[in-house]
Amino acid sequence: MNKWRLIFLCNFFIPLLSFGQDKDLDYYISNAVSNSPLLNDFRNQVLLNKADSQLLLATTRVQVTGNGNSFYAPVIAGYGYDKILTNGGQLQALVTASKNLFPKNFLNLQFFDLQLTGDSIRTASRISELDLKKNIINQYITVYGDQLQLGFNNELHALLSREEIILKRLTQKNVYKQVDYLSFLVTYQQQNLTQQQLAVQYKNDFSTLNYLAGIFDTSTTILPEPSMSAIRDFATDTSAFFQKFRIDSLRLINNRSLINFSYKPHINLFADGGYQSSLQVQPYKNLGTSFGINFTVPIYNGHQKKLQFLKIDIAERTRLRNREFFERQYYQQVAQLQQQLSAIENLLDPINKQIKYIQTLIDVNGKLLETGDIKMTDYILALNNYITAKNLVVQNTIARYLVINQLNYWKK
Repeated sequence: MNKWRLIFLCNFFIPLLSFGQDKDLDYYISNAVSNSPLLNDFRNQVLLNKADSQLLLATTRVQVTGNGNSFYAPVIAGYGYDKILTNGGQLQALVTASKNLFPKNFLNLQFFDLQLTGDSIRTASRISELDLKKNIINQYITVYGDQLQLGFNNELHALLSREEIILKRLTQKNVYKQVDYLSFLVTYQQQNLTQQQLAVQYKNDFSTLNYLAGIFDTSTTILPEPSMSAIRDFATDTSAFFQKFRIDSLRLINNRSLINFSYKPHINLFADGGYQSSLQVQPYKNLGTSFGINFTVPIYNGHQKKLQFLKIDIAERTRLRNREFFERQYYQQVAQLQQQLSAIENLLDPINKQIKYIQTLIDVNGKLLETGDIKMTDYILALNNYITAKNLVVQNTIARYLVINQLNYWKK
């Protein structure tokens, strides 16, 4: 049996190795993160947020502008604009400098608002990255499961091929009836079809993995077992899922302070210098300068401040309700996943023990088959039990990895 098993394993794995490079789970995750247009968009949004901070800082500096204006208002036969209003014309060329005297606390609030916007972008980016990684890991696990199934089915194919030769020879010697051989042949052919279907599924799932990771590659390779373990301890205060609620709370508090500052007096200093003349009297003497101060005090605007505070209070109540609901669902989801993981891990030992017993039974039945001392129905039954048990091992292994991935997604 070892000879045949080796032949069929080589037939399956050598083509994979010919395509293969060392591509593990980290390889696909890193490619997915670097190739994702959504994550790239978030990275650019962070850069734009930094630019907004620089723009805000620029508005606090002195603003200098140049202005030019000239016009002529003729009076013809007594018809024309009143010269008292127009002076008949004007020539103006000025350089103006102005500066808003923002209170320091007001500027700090505006910068803090931009910081919260940046934190919100980074949090959304982190959640999107977690979603992407979870999908990549799930698909990697799926492909790895296909690989395990193919490996087992190639071993089984090698076993059945060997037994088919022996059984055919024994049937020709009338040790077994023709109907026994045909019953075995049906099982053998069914297994061949299953093997072909698994090969097609494996290639399709591998293509999907490359597609999700943004990799243009139609080849396949042997995937190493994913190195995964469940995160046992976690803190919600560092979780990206809870971070967004904290940012929303700080933003509402900051917005309240910004509204308060908007109702305080505003001061603006200005100065200009240049040439300004009506060209009527000694225009060569109209070079000069001016400076002054603007002072604005809000008095009444129809209780808008009160209404703005009311909107903030409503938004805060909504935020608290959403956080409470999300927190209940979060802990319930984590608890359910931990229960699933414990149940799956508790099945590992019983399944492995069953596999050992069935494997021993298959070996014994194989020897009995060679001597014609076993009924074909008993051999096929033991064979089907062996297939079921091995498939259960693969399914349990994959289910464990999928639950760990989902659990770690919520805990990161």
